[in-house]
Amino acid sequence: MSKIKSPKEKKKLSLARDRRNTYGENPKAGREGIRRGKQRSHMEERRAVGRVLRHLKEKPDENEAIEADILARTLALQKKREAFKKRADEPLAVVIKRKLARREKLAWPLS
Repeated sequence: MSKIKSPKEKKKLSLARDRRNTYGENPKAGREGIRRGKQRSHMEERRAVGRVLRHLKEKPDENEAIEADILARTLALQKKREAFKKRADEPLAVVIKRKLARREKLAWPLS
């Protein structure tokens, strides 16, 4: 049995707990986009490291190899920080407030 008794409390908790996707795309596109975003960021990370390591010769001297290794690691870390991150959906209460404010703003003048 629910510990919340009054309908007002139930509604308030529901508005705080329920979430809505406000990114502006349909749900299927969102599910696919998350996978593509992760894939893109991993590919960028591999490309950045590959660009650095590609410039090494067949038998590089030790200093060049160490320098390239350090540069590759720093680039990989930088790309990881810039990588794709999922964005949380917004609470339903926030979405409703925004919609109501927009409706008022766009309403025809009554005078």
